[in-house]
Amino acid sequence: MRVYVPLTLSGLAVAHGAGEIGPGPLTAYAVTPSLREWYVSDDIEELEYAALNRAASASLRLIAGRPDETRRRVVVAVDVPDGAAVADPDQALDVSSLGEVRIAQALALSKAAAVHVDADDAEKDVAAAAAALGAADLGDDDARFTVDGAEDHELLWFGIQEIPGLIG
Repeated sequence: MRVYVPLTLSGLAVAHGAGEIGPGPLTAYAVTPSLREWYVSDDIEELEYAALNRAASASLRLIAGRPDETRRRVVVAVDVPDGAAVADPDQALDVSSLGEVRIAQALALSKAAAVHVDADDAEKDVAAAAAALGAADLGDDDARFTVDGAEDHELLWFGIQEIPGLIG
């Protein structure tokens, strides 16, 4: 099963130094039954893209809570054994936790399939989205529009061998 772990650039640097994402338990995103039902698609690529976007939103929340953090969303895609990622059945109907899974153990960075990171030109929109997140959560339509502006940026794909260049 492929999971998408939300991080920040500083979190990626820590993971790179340690050789693992962790410690567990970790929150990640994956193609869960509730995500399938919500997204109404059988196309696994579309569903994985939806899970990646959920993780990107979680990365934005991490950034928003850290004023000194670089304003670029980071998601690490890792393949884990079936059963290693567990969805909370009590959260299945909660839209805010669609695709959310828990992983009990740290994940070896060497098992990562890819790292997805915002391009430099997304930083301004990600910064504005991070600042507007609280108001958006409270229902402010203008703030929601600002948050959506960050989501308009596609995350770029990088191989794990490119991590030193991303964090350097």
